[in-house]
Parts: sequence; structure tokens; C-alpha cells
Amino acid sequence: MQRNQMPMQKQTNAPVFILNTKTERESGRKAQLANIAATKAISDIIVTTLGPRSMLKMLMDPMGGIVMTNDGHAILREVDCKHPAAKSMIELARMQDEEVGDGTTSVICLTGEMMQVARPFIENNIHPTVIVSAYFKALADISQIIEGLAVDINLDDEKDVRKALDSCIGTKFSHRWGSLIVDLALQACRVVLRGTENVEKLNVELKRFARIEKVPGGLLEESRVVNGCMLNKDITNANMRRRIENPRILLLDCPLEYKKAESQTNIEMTKESDMTDALQQEITEIATMCSAIIKWKPDIVITEKGLSDLTQHFLMKENISCIRRVRKTDNNRIARVSGARIVHRPEEIEEDDIGKDCKLFEIRKMGDEYFAFFEECVNPSACTIILRGGSKDSLNEMERNLHDALGVARNIFTCPKLLPGGGAIEMELSHRLNQKAKSVGGLEQRPYQAVAFALEAIPRTLAQNCGADVVRLLTELRAKHAEEGGFFYGIDGNKGVIGRMDEVGVWEPFLVKSQVVKTAIESSCMLLRIDDIISGVHTQEGGQAAPNPDEEPMETFGDTRDG
Repeated sequence: MQRNQMPMQKQTNAPVFILNTKTERESGRKAQLANIAATKAISDIIVTTLGPRSMLKMLMDPMGGIVMTNDGHAILREVDCKHPAAKSMIELARMQDEEVGDGTTSVICLTGEMMQVARPFIENNIHPTVIVSAYFKALADISQIIEGLAVDINLDDEKDVRKALDSCIGTKFSHRWGSLIVDLALQACRVVLRGTENVEKLNVELKRFARIEKVPGGLLEESRVVNGCMLNKDITNANMRRRIENPRILLLDCPLEYKKAESQTNIEMTKESDMTDALQQEITEIATMCSAIIKWKPDIVITEKGLSDLTQHFLMKENISCIRRVRKTDNNRIARVSGARIVHRPEEIEEDDIGKDCKLFEIRKMGDEYFAFFEECVNPSACTIILRGGSKDSLNEMERNLHDALGVARNIFTCPKLLPGGGAIEMELSHRLNQKAKSVGGLEQRPYQAVAFALEAIPRTLAQNCGADVVRLLTELRAKHAEEGGFFYGIDGNKGVIGRMDEVGVWEPFLVKSQVVKTAIESSCMLLRIDDIISGVHTQEGGQAAPNPDEEPMETFGDTRDG
């Protein structure tokens, strides 16, 4: 009996390798602390770009181009990082930019702070589920508080609408040119709104029907919204008309050239005239196509596809100007401003398809290129915004600023509510959450209070970026918000003092601010619940290295991971 038991006593528990030996893995508290460190590192990159006195960042992209901006999304888009939590932060900025168009810097700063304040609880072995539960309680209370603090505005009052737009541009590079960008954004938004019955779709409609065209050269003051549409196209033949008043516009999305065979075609020619007959057949086909167009007497024919020399010849004899290979999106814009309908076959053209709402067509030279203008339109519901400037860098930054201003404008038209800016709303939320924390019981009380503390990151950053005495300003601001009706008090980022935001004129759209807080807390909760990070070693082609079954497990001494 003893002899049978001996082998059992000598047996050892051999290690079982399930994962590839080259796989990197972090688990438990170590993974959570690594996530907190990564999110804080990303937040620290752009924390100085918040506020009217923010600093710019200069980045070099992989192609050697230089980007100079203080737009949070534009900066993080160029950052290449390895850690998955850091990548998720960059995705946050992209999502914020897509959803509301502004607040990208704020959401990253706030998320970084929300993660940082959770660090002591993780180190003291408080379970992440408890922290997340407290965060969600705080989010529910914030949603109620923020709804009650919102101030309604009148969309018919130009002064009310400009409040938030001026504040949005106030922190940007283009602020030095006054209300230029605000005027462009507001005008473009009102033009697109004409053709939109459902205001909820304004986000999509703006991307589709408000095109930004950057033309280097000229003064920035020459930037304007065209009362119609503009294309970076010239007419196909120099002898065609370059200026037409009250034109009849025909839009096509079919090729105006002889239809080529889709597969290999063999033609057997037995006599000399066969080649001439084949060419004559092509001419006859194009002549028939052109006669179907000429019958309706258009002045301009625009097609998305090709247009042959023979077609040009027939149309030019009838004094018709032609533009070819136009983008689908540009064709849709011309249809919106001219009242034309895009036709799929020349044989199907009707009188209603001809656009007559455009009063002037003209080809003009701007900078080094020719542009086709469709102007003086009757109630256009699409537009082109022309940006002029001395250099490509300044034009790119102006475009980013205009994108933010358009986002804010559409948010105001979608939900006409404003909140005081300058960190006033964050400080008010912090004050009220601290009061509510007294009624929260158990372990959740401290993480709940931590959310209140994290919200102070926005006014604290604003104070730091304008060179003020941060501790003194925040102490005074807390005292102001403890008073009755003090929620309008925030930090005037230009002067570095405390002021009433309704008097200073610093406002933020309700949609932007609520999205910032919601995104920051929800993403923090998701990152805090991660307890295992597994990342495989990738090959040069980007695929994952497959484990070799014949390979011996590699012994490692110490921690060979690179952070």
C-alpha cells in the first residue's frame, strides 16, 4: 500500500500554459491603476488647451506635415499610443466631436480627473463595483440638477443665439477676428434649416449641405457664405459661356459618352466601310443622347460622370455650358439651391427637372484655381462657406474653429437652452453633490464626494491657464456658490477673476455640457470595471503572432514588460 502511494507524493503541479508566452497581461489592482495612470497621462497632454488663454500644441504627423491647434480632438487624433485605456480616451474625444461638435478638451480633462479621484479607493481595496455604483448615483443627481439650472433662449432673438456662439469662439484662435466665424456659422445654420422640417436631423443636414471651401490667399475678412453654391470646377471647353444670368440648370448622374463594353468585345470587319460604320454608330448614339438634352434648352449641363469631346461639340453648338465629374454631394447641393432634380437618363428629362431658382452662374478665379458659382438663389437650403487666409495652417485652424461653431449653433437650434460657462455650472454641481453626499450611506459616500471634487477640475484648470492664484480663486468661488442664487459665478478666463457669467456673457449650450458630464462619468465607470488587460504581440503586418506548438515556454526573470 505504501509502495503505491509513493509516486503520488512525488508528483508536482506542472505549469499549464494556456496563453502564448509572448502575450502581455495585467490583472487585478495593477490593471486598474495602470488604466488610471494612462487616462491621466492623456488628460495632462491637453489640459493647457482649455479656456480663452489656452496654449497651442504643435504636432508633426507621419507625413511630415505640421498641425498647430488647441482643439482637443485635433491634438489627440495625431497622438499615437500603445495602452488600450489611452486609446479609449482618444475615442472619447472623437465621439464628443461627432455628437455635439464641441467640448472635446473638457470631456478628456473631466474623465482624467474622475479616474484620478478613484485611485485612493482602489489602493484601499474598495471594490470597483462600489465606486461605479456611487458614480452612477452622482450622474443621476447631476442630470436632475443640470436640467433645473438650464436657461431657455428665444431662437428668433439674434442676441440670445449669439451668446453661446461667442463663448465657443472666445477660447479659439479665431477670436481675434471678432464675430466673423460666429456670423458664418449662424448664417450657414439658418440656410440649411430652411430645407429641414425635422430639427433633430440638423446635425446630418449640416454635414451634407454646408460645405467648407478653403482658398489660400486673400484676407480673412473676405471669408463669406455664398448665397447658393460653389464648386472647384471649370467648364469643359474654353469657348463655352462663363457667365449666364437666369440659367436653366440640368443635373445628370449618367455618363454623356459612348457606352464602352463591360467585357472583351470582338468585331469582325470584312470590308473597308465597316470601321466607318462603327464610328458612325457611335456618333449616332451620342447625337441621339444630346438631342434628348437639347430639346429642353438648358443653359448648363452638369454630370457626375464623364463627358466626351463629341458630346461637348454637339452641346456647344447649342450654346450650352458643361461641367463634368462633379461629386455626388456637390450635385445634391446644386439641386437644393437651384430647384433642379437629378436625372438618371437623358430620355427621362421633364420640364420640372430643370432648375430655375438660381439667378447667376459664373466661373471665377480665386487664388490659383477656377471655381463655378451658382449665386443669387431664391431661398437656398444649401450653402458653401468660403474661408480665405494667408497660409494653410491658419486656414486649417479656422476650419476647426468653424466646425466647433457650427456644432454649437446646431445644438442651440436643436435644444434652445444655455448654461453659464467659466466653470460656474461645474462648481454649482460640486456644491450640490457635497450637500447630497450627507444622505448617501455606506461605502458609497466617499466615491460620491469624489465626483463632486473631480468636477472642480474645470474651474481649477481655467484658473491655472490664465495665471491666477488658483487656491484663492477656488476658495472664493466655493463661497459664492454656497450663497443663495450664486450659481452664475464662474471664472472670467480673460482677466483671471471671479465674475457673473450672465454679465460677462459666457454661456455654454445645454447639450454640450450635459454630454460632457455624462460621457466623462460613464467612460470612467467602464474603465474602472476592467480587471484584466491582455494584449498579444503583433507582427509587422499588424496581425497577431500565432503560438508555435513546438516552442518551449520562455523563462523570464523579473518584469520584462515595457510599462
